[in-house]
Amino acid sequence: MRTILISSFTFLLLSCSTTYTNIDPSGKTFPTISGSSLNGKEYTIPTDFSGEKILLLVGFKRKSQFDIDRWTIGLDQTKTRVKTIELPATQGWFPILFNDMIDNGMRNGIPNELWKDVITVYDDGETVQQFTGNQKPLNCRVILLDSSGKVIFFHDRGFSVKALNQLREKI
Repeated sequence: MRTILISSFTFLLLSCSTTYTNIDPSGKTFPTISGSSLNGKEYTIPTDFSGEKILLLVGFKRKSQFDIDRWTIGLDQTKTRVKTIELPATQGWFPILFNDMIDNGMRNGIPNELWKDVITVYDDGETVQQFTGNQKPLNCRVILLDSSGKVIFFHDRGFSVKALNQLREKI
């Protein structure tokens, strides 16, 4: 019985993960997705940010945070001013079932004044992963949207000063 339960659970976890080929969605409109900030506010992206440029730092895995942190430090050090949202976007049943536990874990590691800028995406995480691809999932997806929600900058190869400078030119 124990073997059947472990096998079923393993199958469930593995069957919920689909790999999508990486693509550059520049010029395309970002898909409409829903999520909640760590402080509990519900968002529809990009609709709730229409009329302004917004930078999305998208992570597909917990370890994506390393790359996200490098981008946020680079943005801060260069005094780049743009509305920036960290967007953890997972797929599968496991994260959906344990989203409260995952969000609480993030809250424990993030100062509460930053909670409004972290919007977790569970139900629509796969939509985001299809839009950008999810190969090399530890690399952050850096997506700059114009005021209408169209992608005007995209980078998914890890932080680099050159990419940061290209992003700053678009901002």
